[in-house]
Amino acid sequence: MVYLLRKYWSPEQIARTLKRMFPDNTDRHVSHEAIYNALYLMPRGSLKKELIACLRQGNGKRRPRSRGKDRRQQIPDLVSIHLRPPEIEDRLMPGHWEGDLIIGANNRSAVGTLVERTTRLVILAKVDGTTATAAAIGFSDKLNEVPRSLRLSMTYDQGKEMVKHAEITQKTGTAIYIADPHSPWQRGSNENTNGLLRQYLPKGTDLSVYSQEELDEIADSLNTRPRKTLDWRTPLEVYAEVLKKSVADPSTIQ
Repeated sequence: MVYLLRKYWSPEQIARTLKRMFPDNTDRHVSHEAIYNALYLMPRGSLKKELIACLRQGNGKRRPRSRGKDRRQQIPDLVSIHLRPPEIEDRLMPGHWEGDLIIGANNRSAVGTLVERTTRLVILAKVDGTTATAAAIGFSDKLNEVPRSLRLSMTYDQGKEMVKHAEITQKTGTAIYIADPHSPWQRGSNENTNGLLRQYLPKGTDLSVYSQEELDEIADSLNTRPRKTLDWRTPLEVYAEVLKKSVADPSTIQ
């Protein structure tokens, strides 16, 4: 259990996975409330401090959101999210992604984030700066690693890095849809994932120091965590099933 907490699994993820792994052995079951209680009742010391820090809200304090820099600017020829086909909205067809940039210290570095809407699979892209050119290269390179039938669209916010969205579409064949201003719920999977990623990529750090290999390891850590929305399966499990179907018969995906 300590091992999984150190891998940033939540108590609920741990509890649900134990029930799934040992359905007939109640001695192996534990509620997530019991895990929380055990953590906070531990004697004060370095281990308690370490494990509580691994929880998503580890500091136990609410802080006001920083307004930060306004990354919006006029995006030429944008296609509104309201023109997005309905099959994307219901999450039944895989191959539709949500994208964003996590910004580093002094707005000088960034990491591209991609989340597949159906499987919640996470892909991280090393981006050389915060410019539109850097974003176009970073996102295109990672999307092109995905089978064509599973890179159908990407929904993004109105950040200035999407000025070259047409270049991404040209390089990858991926349609780009732009969300409304100040509407993070329109890209809820990505917003939630960015919050999880801050456990690995804290605010105020220089993100340029991370190699693509290190970013892939962080993504793998998230992709092997069980998710409530996936009936406590992992994004990697669900994506592997989708990928297998795509290879066997691409028409079942498109």
